Amino acid sequence: MPTLVAGIDSSTQSCKVVIRDAETGELIRTGSAKHPDGTSVDPAAWWEALQQAIAEAGGLADVAAAAVGGQQHGMVALDADGAVIRDALLWNDTRSADAADDLVTEFGGGTAGAAEWTRMTGSVPVASLTVTKLRWLADAEPENARRVAAVALPHDWLTWKLSGSTRLEELTTDRSDASGTGYYDPAGGAYRRDLLARALRIDQAAAEQIVLPRVLDPGERAGTGDAARGWGELILGPGAGDNAAAALGLGMTPGDVAISIGTSGVVSAISPQPIQDPTGMVTGFADATGAFLPLAVTLNGSRVLDGAATMLDVDHARLAELALSAEPGADGLTLIPYLEGERTPNLPRATGSFVGLSLASMNPADVARAAVEGLLCGLTDGLEAMTEQGVPVESVKLIGGAARSAAVQQIAPAVLGREVQVPEPGEYVADGAARQAAWVLPGAAQPPSWTTSPVHTFTAAPTPQVREAYAARRGLYAERD
Repeated sequence: MPTLVAGIDSSTQSCKVVIRDAETGELIRTGSAKHPDGTSVDPAAWWEALQQAIAEAGGLADVAAAAVGGQQHGMVALDADGAVIRDALLWNDTRSADAADDLVTEFGGGTAGAAEWTRMTGSVPVASLTVTKLRWLADAEPENARRVAAVALPHDWLTWKLSGSTRLEELTTDRSDASGTGYYDPAGGAYRRDLLARALRIDQAAAEQIVLPRVLDPGERAGTGDAARGWGELILGPGAGDNAAAALGLGMTPGDVAISIGTSGVVSAISPQPIQDPTGMVTGFADATGAFLPLAVTLNGSRVLDGAATMLDVDHARLAELALSAEPGADGLTLIPYLEGERTPNLPRATGSFVGLSLASMNPADVARAAVEGLLCGLTDGLEAMTEQGVPVESVKLIGGAARSAAVQQIAPAVLGREVQVPEPGEYVADGAARQAAWVLPGAAQPPSWTTSPVHTFTAAPTPQVREAYAARRGLYAERD
């Protein structure tokens, strides 16, 4: 009988569980469950979904190890008894936009403040980061802020729940997820409690009393699963942020770039050195192996296509057909896709715009083409920001739900100006978590070498005019409060 491991992906929209052979990576069985909508969620809903997904996957009784990959940045505030104080604010909750501005201003504002935050944490505060959500909590809900005894991220909390522990001191995390908080220095490998204190408007002594999850080394055990649930001696891995877990699942190495189009759009790469971009376009996160994972993140990913399909009253297959039937440039129509505000660039209160609408372009095909091109242009901004920081780009993999769109696959190389590889559809975050579990189980020095998914390569004639039109119109774009 093969030794089995479980990988868990607790994402914004759902929880997925994959059970794989620890030695070969062969998929044995899977399960999934939905998460509630919204940008503010009771963490109990994640736990309930995880139980449903585990049951659908056949349980964990025969599984030797498990690890959790989770959505980053979400604020899980706990009181002294380990109870959740309020619904978790998710990464895409922008109510902390003013708090982000304030935190930058407090360190000099503008480019000076951004540069100082980059030096301290590798990232410039935006509404997504946990540090801004804590400042919002201190200002908007001071009574709840005073109750905070521990702060965890979604994957930290779920790993803790899997262990059955109720002791705050047994909360754990990993470098990749900690590096997305805004109060952890990935280059130095330590929490910045002075920044935690500033966020919560408390003094340093009080900040020292707040429990932050212990940051585990890559491949270090987080503990064991709750024996009372009949899981046997289930070893728990440290887990990872979703993008780091996906990179591990894809087997990414320096030179590899992944463009993930899910709820958000993420451009990520592996770097042996920490990245510090004072413009804030690239965040200098850590990965799940001991290296670094610079990211450029847009709030608007696959839902740009969801919105276009709804507007045109078509399904996604028909949306792709329409987009591919139109000429590049969509007869001069450009979509600036800041439909839910934006993170890269930092415009949390923005809305989107169709620019260049004319009688020629006022048709379903051009609207569909503009939606796909606008989405991809926003991601190309992130890729270009990576190269400007010296991140090597040798190959580009397109993953995520929207990567299954024929229009995205065929238009992406034209907009990006380079070939793209599309792996077979898979649960890359859960797969990465499973690979980590297989790494932790024997205490190995490196993760196992599993066979990666076959890829399909797409090429197209570059369409620089699409990028130029987008850049010109984005440059004229005014944020709307």
